[in-house]
Amino acid sequence: MTATYVNNLRVAEPADGDSNWGNTTNTSLELIGEALGYGTEAITTNADTHASTVADGSTDQARAMYLKYTGTLDSTCTITIGPNTMKRFQIIENATSGSQSIVISQGSGANVTIGSGAVKAVYLDGAGSGAAVIDAFVDLDLTGTTTVATLTASGVVTGSTLEATADTSAGDNAAMGYTSTEGLILTGQGSTNDITIKNDADADVIEIPTGTTEVNITNALKIIGTTPSITIGDAGEEDTKIVFDGHAQDFYIGLDDSADDLVIGLGSTVGTTPAIAINESQQVTFAQNATFSGSLTSGGAAVKVAGLETIYVPAAAMYPNTTAGCADLAQVELSNGPELKCLDFDASSDENAQFTVIFPKSWNEGTVTFQAFWTVTGTNTGTVAWGLSAGSMADDASINTAFGTNVVATAKAFSGTSNDMTVSATSGAVTIANAAADTMTYFQIMRDVSADDQSGDARLLGIKLFFTTDAANDA
Repeated sequence: MTATYVNNLRVAEPADGDSNWGNTTNTSLELIGEALGYGTEAITTNADTHASTVADGSTDQARAMYLKYTGTLDSTCTITIGPNTMKRFQIIENATSGSQSIVISQGSGANVTIGSGAVKAVYLDGAGSGAAVIDAFVDLDLTGTTTVATLTASGVVTGSTLEATADTSAGDNAAMGYTSTEGLILTGQGSTNDITIKNDADADVIEIPTGTTEVNITNALKIIGTTPSITIGDAGEEDTKIVFDGHAQDFYIGLDDSADDLVIGLGSTVGTTPAIAINESQQVTFAQNATFSGSLTSGGAAVKVAGLETIYVPAAAMYPNTTAGCADLAQVELSNGPELKCLDFDASSDENAQFTVIFPKSWNEGTVTFQAFWTVTGTNTGTVAWGLSAGSMADDASINTAFGTNVVATAKAFSGTSNDMTVSATSGAVTIANAAADTMTYFQIMRDVSADDQSGDARLLGIKLFFTTDAANDA
């Protein structure tokens, strides 16, 4: 009679009177050992399907309890293990290259997907054409203590405590737990529970009572609720600090008990002179020398602050130089609109005019820049270049002092339409000789004909000066 292979390991079951009983039995014992061991099976490169059929009565890698699939895949590969009547437990590893999953199937029933590099324990129900493959550890219950090097959890973790047993020299394990009365609890290593996060009615939501008490929040911190609040230190403590840019300062925000005014300042108590005080009438006052960046508004309108300022000096406030001077101030009537008060500068040689300015005390005594406003009566489209130099004269100082370096702005082309308004580009920085507060500053404006090519007279209408202030007023 012939041996049969109807068992789950596909080893021979010799018939009575089989003359080859000894050899068959020896082979069967070897295959039983193979079934309890480790095997590898290669999948054809980039195959979408693969069959692992355990051979009857002969060695076969797919018979192994731990089965590793190798090969290279470019898409998910479905592996069908046969025959579909075989019932057994296997541990299967997806060791294929290409970062693709494999799907373990036996029949038309359920199957199990194993991600790239992952290992799963499955069992085959051997139900024939409708056979299913089941993930054996879906509902695994690990009662007692389980130690892992790295744990990745997807989904919901339930139970009382997830405990890490590393570094227990101080006596207690770091743990994460949950109870119905306290919510989520994180416990730091140590006998005094260095870190505790609770959700209960009688304790802080987050508490770091001992050890390193520094908390770093990388991005935004939001405190929300119907009555949000922040408490730093106990009420009345004088050593509470807020750190700005690495420098610890005694800092307070509170109410002045005498008037219920909101005060903000540096110092150990609210009674210290505040840097900012907002009284009950909502008036805001700032201590002298307070510094701000950005913009301030009051009543919806912008508050003027120290910075770039301008002064316009018309040609009517200027006078020609005695030597190499421009034409005298002229009043020119046009056919419409305004009459011009202007100084004409020739095209044939450099000509000059002067004017004076007394800067406000809030001027920072730094460099200035300028723009020239001018026109041409003719239609030539050539460029005009204007230069400016200056010097300041203080009380008891000699007025007979040289100007600073002349700075010529980029030449500007005229439009070619007679009497068109032309505004030159802002010049580079003009250094004022002997610049100081409470001085009279003399300016010399000139047409630099070596830097322009306008054939007609350039009519100067005025100069706009740009200067910088560094104080709120001239006090």
